Amino acid sequence: MKKALIAVLMISVFIISCSQAVRYSAEEIKGYPADIQQRIIKGEVSPGMTQQQVRYAWGSPDSIRSLEPEAGKAKEEWIYKNTLGLFKTRLVFLDNKVVYIITSDPGKVE
Repeated sequence: MKKALIAVLMISVFIISCSQAVRYSAEEIKGYPADIQQRIIKGEVSPGMTQQQVRYAWGSPDSIRSLEPEAGKAKEEWIYKNTLGLFKTRLVFLDNKVVYIITSDPGKVE
């Protein structure tokens, strides 16, 4: 019984550590302004960030939806869901930059 419990605990720790793995290397983000680098490191997203910067900070979205272009500029919506699927965060990009952050997750955005 103890061995089984220890095995389950070790597997749980492994899965949790893998889910929070770094999505970038220091080399990949070194060309960004210092404030953007800090946001990426902290896993934060803010208006003005590019799609690549968001991927570094949060990883790939759960879904992407193309929206009607605005003023001739491409517009997309990225949707992120938390692990349990209870909360959802939508990022709207205009011309590859975050313009809106809409969330039902109380801890997602400051």
